[in-house]
Amino acid sequence: MIEFQNVSFSYEHPHKVIRDLSFSIKDGECVGLIGANGAGKSTVMKLLLGLVRGEGKILVDGLEMRKENLALIRRKLGFVLQNSDNQMFMPTVYEDMIFAPLNYMVGREEAEKRVDAVLGRLGLGHLKHRHNHKLSGGEKRMAAIATILAMEPEAILMDEPTSALDPYNRRIVINIIRELAETRIITSHDLDMILDTCTRVILLSDGRVAADGPASEILRDKELLEKNHMELPLSLSRRE
Repeated sequence: MIEFQNVSFSYEHPHKVIRDLSFSIKDGECVGLIGANGAGKSTVMKLLLGLVRGEGKILVDGLEMRKENLALIRRKLGFVLQNSDNQMFMPTVYEDMIFAPLNYMVGREEAEKRVDAVLGRLGLGHLKHRHNHKLSGGEKRMAAIATILAMEPEAILMDEPTSALDPYNRRIVINIIRELAETRIITSHDLDMILDTCTRVILLSDGRVAADGPASEILRDKELLEKNHMELPLSLSRRE
């Protein structure tokens, strides 16, 4: 589904934020992209969305990241922003959800079916006609995920999806993420959430892959995490 081949990138020459980065993500995988601040997580997301361009090759569903492929690639990817206020810009949840399908030239009847199907799938039908400014933080985060799903992307990118949520809404968002069938790439400092949702983890350090493997193994490796300026998930550290 997604492949990075020897990708490097620098905001200011000659310091490279991403250094000869290579990995691949299969269709349907849920992968946690973790690392300390400055490790390169956000830059990987920007490269994948075509917001910045580096050296090397990036493939999305077989399409190489090039200017002529950018529009089609972006239709395959949905991005859930860390701050839902930057994503939900229409008056109601319904209007936000139907906006992108209509702009992708989907007929209104089909677009409305998509909206109802996604809300039903996530159990969020009660939010359909709610005004965005009246939603709680947790409701807005769930609505933001629903908005992306209405676009029917093949992969969903999420940036800190559980940040600033209370424990109840955090658990709801985690359950939603776990039930999604789409390919998911999640960047987060919430390692307990990554452990709960992801089967695989890619640990970045100084723009390189420091580790890549099963989440249950990497997130239990205290020595590896501490070497890369991270700590065990709280749920595991309590057992130490």
